[in-house]
Amino acid sequence: MSLRVLHVLDHSIPLHSGYAVRTRAIVREQRRMGWETFHLTSPKHVAPGELEEEIDGLRFYRTPWHRGALNRVPVMREIAQMRATMRRLDEVARLVRPNVLHAHSPVLNAMPALWVGRRLGIPVVYEVRAFWEDAAVDHGTSREWGLRYRFTRGLETLALRLAGEITTICEGLKRDIVARGIPADRVTVIPNAVDIAAFEYGPEPDRALKAELGLEGKLVVGFIGSFYAYEGLDLLLEALPRMLEQTPEIRVLLVGGGPHEETLKARVHKLGIEDKVVFTGRVPHQQVQRYYSIVDVFAYPRRPMRLTDLVTPLKPLEAMAQGRLLVASDVGGHKELIRDGENGILFRAGDAASLAEAILRLLRQRERWPELRERGRRFVERERNWQGSAARYREVFGRLSPAAR
Repeated sequence: MSLRVLHVLDHSIPLHSGYAVRTRAIVREQRRMGWETFHLTSPKHVAPGELEEEIDGLRFYRTPWHRGALNRVPVMREIAQMRATMRRLDEVARLVRPNVLHAHSPVLNAMPALWVGRRLGIPVVYEVRAFWEDAAVDHGTSREWGLRYRFTRGLETLALRLAGEITTICEGLKRDIVARGIPADRVTVIPNAVDIAAFEYGPEPDRALKAELGLEGKLVVGFIGSFYAYEGLDLLLEALPRMLEQTPEIRVLLVGGGPHEETLKARVHKLGIEDKVVFTGRVPHQQVQRYYSIVDVFAYPRRPMRLTDLVTPLKPLEAMAQGRLLVASDVGGHKELIRDGENGILFRAGDAASLAEAILRLLRQRERWPELRERGRRFVERERNWQGSAARYREVFGRLSPAAR
């Protein structure tokens, strides 16, 4: 008998994010193991579409959402979202009859899965990709987060205690989960990884794109992803004038968008470096590799805070898979991925001078580039490939359902 897994997700493709990329990889690997997968998204999935739709060979069940006046009130909104997810999940679970519910962060998905799982007798695996209360502190700074932080943290701990099995993406999150009183043997780390076959090692620069962006003959320091305050991109902008004093041909390329975008553009204007920074906006997923190819050094200047110390990002792994050079802050999440001087360069988190010096030093030491690139690629091939990472699900699910064994 094949294991039937119903995933409960915040959002999914066609939206493009690290969250959606990880989900797609997990589902692909579970299907390679012979499991059947089904997929439900919460009211936070905002892409237009039908209540049931097939995308990239996967069937998704969407959760309808009616934004009334009460649904704009903090905490009341989250309760309403959970109730909507619970109702839709109950319908879909009765339809597809899964052996296991696989609920992914945030906790707003875990609680409906636990309620429905108890009602229908289905065990629940809760996958913690981040603690929502920590991400929320960065995404919204209004007073509402005092109440929401306490509410979501308490809810998170309750969900961890009730889940049949817990998986998480890194050792930092596992330590925090265990510190909440959860036995370590109930928590399995299934780290972020990459699909090696999807990334070409050392692609030639797309010269047409470089010319289009006005970057011919320039040394490009880049970032590709979502613009949140915790990413520290303002620190990269602060470091740029220091770098330009020694290396005038440096340019910064920022590919993507997000809630911090206007703040970054205002900072560029204040620093008077409008002609040294290129904002592309969001680009189609199929075009992203072209932008990777024209970056000389990737910068990941995440700010030091609880979120970045606990959570490992996906983007540095994608850069390593392509043999790209990278410089990153020494927050805990980065130190689980990057070995300073071996597969990347670390600098002092929150320090613009340290960031500038790390990039300039790397640019001066071209003889080190081939070795750094090769070690980065070998790291993801050996330690961070999806086939090896996702294989750990077999043991986790096997403890809950004989069909997984």
